[in-house]
Amino acid sequence: MVVPAKQLAVAKTRLRPLTGTGGRGPEDHVELVLALLTDTVAAVAACPAVAAVVVVTDDVRAADVAATLGARAVPDEPRRGLNPALAHGARAAGAGPVAALSSDLPALRPAELAGALAAADGHAAAGRPRCFTTDAAGTGTTLLTVAAGDLGPRFGPASAAAHGASGAVRLTGPWPGLARDVDTPADLLAARALGLGPATGALLDRLLPATCSG
Repeated sequence: MVVPAKQLAVAKTRLRPLTGTGGRGPEDHVELVLALLTDTVAAVAACPAVAAVVVVTDDVRAADVAATLGARAVPDEPRRGLNPALAHGARAAGAGPVAALSSDLPALRPAELAGALAAADGHAAAGRPRCFTTDAAGTGTTLLTVAAGDLGPRFGPASAAAHGASGAVRLTGPWPGLARDVDTPADLLAARALGLGPATGALLDRLLPATCSG
């Protein structure tokens, strides 16, 4: 499994309304982005269907978290954006089935990921080697899998349509945490309603105790 992680200080800028007011500062923002990554990688590492986790990052703290959770961090050698980073990570993962996953899924459950990967395996057996899952809005992509060959990532605006047009199969199933990526404060509260991982949950309770108490 390949998980990308940008430099923490410049990632998730739309979450700054949570971290840039009320006496909070840049370090709070970094901690929030790191918490999202921590809970995502922890869920992936706990999924029995995942043999190994590769985190593509040039951020030292993100790499340290990856190592702590049993993942392997590799530098973003292309440094040409998200899709080249994912392709680089897929090559680093080696031969065989590989998948790319968003790094901002703090409500992800290992069983959800296992279910999606099993569904992808079924399509691969039927001759459809590439599959993807969408975000809650249905326009973005949270997971892209390939049984063999080129991962072919097309993450970015309207990535669900781009992946579908490339021949990948859209997967659907009872995987709400897999669909709930976090780009905005509203997304984060929606993820909290599903049940956040411990790192993000503890930090959000500290940042917004009044908002999150109800």
